[in-house]
Amino acid sequence: MDSFKYKDGTLYAEDVPARKIAEEVGTPAYVYSRETLLDHYTKIDKAFAEVPHLICYSVKANSSLGVLAILEHAGTGFDVVSGGELARVQKIGADMKKVVFAGVGKGDAELVQALRAGILMFNVESEAELENIDRLAGQLKAEGDMKEPARVALRVNPDVDPKTHAYITTGKKENKFGVDLERASGIISAAKKHAHVRVTGIHAHIGSQITDVTPYQESLTKVVSFIKTHRGKDVPIQYLNSGGGFGIYYADRKAQPAAKFAEVIVPMVKDSGCTLVLEPGRFICGNAGILLTRVTYVKESGNKRFLIVDAGMNDLARPTLYGAFHEIWPVEASELPPTRGGKPAEGEAYAVSDVVGPICESGDFLAKDRALPKGLARGDLLAVYSAGAYGFVMAGNYNTRPFVPEVIVKGGAHYVVNRRQTVEELLARESVPQDLL
Repeated sequence: MDSFKYKDGTLYAEDVPARKIAEEVGTPAYVYSRETLLDHYTKIDKAFAEVPHLICYSVKANSSLGVLAILEHAGTGFDVVSGGELARVQKIGADMKKVVFAGVGKGDAELVQALRAGILMFNVESEAELENIDRLAGQLKAEGDMKEPARVALRVNPDVDPKTHAYITTGKKENKFGVDLERASGIISAAKKHAHVRVTGIHAHIGSQITDVTPYQESLTKVVSFIKTHRGKDVPIQYLNSGGGFGIYYADRKAQPAAKFAEVIVPMVKDSGCTLVLEPGRFICGNAGILLTRVTYVKESGNKRFLIVDAGMNDLARPTLYGAFHEIWPVEASELPPTRGGKPAEGEAYAVSDVVGPICESGDFLAKDRALPKGLARGDLLAVYSAGAYGFVMAGNYNTRPFVPEVIVKGGAHYVVNRRQTVEELLARESVPQDLL
């Protein structure tokens, strides 16, 4: 479910007209639906109710404090990949015993921050990282800042192809994430010599935007066998972390409901005797957000038609970075968007257009060769759908463009949870020492 629907020819975010938000906060602007966030979280929680489980929302998908606070209040834990993300969940008062720290390149300062915070566990990616955590935890214990060993889940690479985009595949042997199962066996055996870490879990996140359950079955078959083998060697493995990666609807409608993934994962978790840890991000927030943008110019050149809008690749990088598809449709429209129940955009009323931004790069586009209503003109509002994940979090200031605002809608009210950055704020961090001149 998502809560962006057309009523009487105009787009609403829950019960708020999208045009009202655009008029008040300007464009471009990200708009999120609280109702959709909670609905998608609840669907995962219910789907896996048969087994002990902990949902650790992946902060990297959308790290807005407003979004995090809503999900924390609903009961989520968090998956963080940096000290900055850890600081965000600390700021909203999250339970540190429901926080896992992932990532291949955790720095010493980040590790110490997490050790002091008392997080549930680290997803460890290598022997070197395990040794480093042991060293740092030992130092903190000597200083009286730690009593218990640091808990870790060893990330294994099961060499499974999730058949998703190459940039978001993480479980194949050529990917930088995790270690192969043979090496992982040696690491677990060697971990017993470390006094300040304890291997309590196995982690196996294989990729993102996965729309087929088969890769999870292949991965977990290997992982559960691995867990059973090493539990027989007196390794107290309590957690099976299958990561996240459940796909969402963009254009192809191939995404599966959470319950379909649970049909495969739940029996294997029962067989493992572990508590399941899930790290969904996109599944919860992807279709809970849109990007509002306004047409600046309509341009014809050669045989091409361009809709030039005020949102650029610095605001939404996914189309340029991944070639990702986002449905784009007018806020005021008599027809529904094609991927949301409308008819195919065909016929004389539509024109094939490139939707491009103001950035001085040929790669600055939100869509190419997209059939859109022919009557679109300067000043018209467009909604870019499925923009709740990997949208604002990947934004930048290229061309000295300030960050856009983030708005959360709850029923008939909307709240600016991150105001638009000003150029003055953007420049305030910089200086020109006179000695340079």
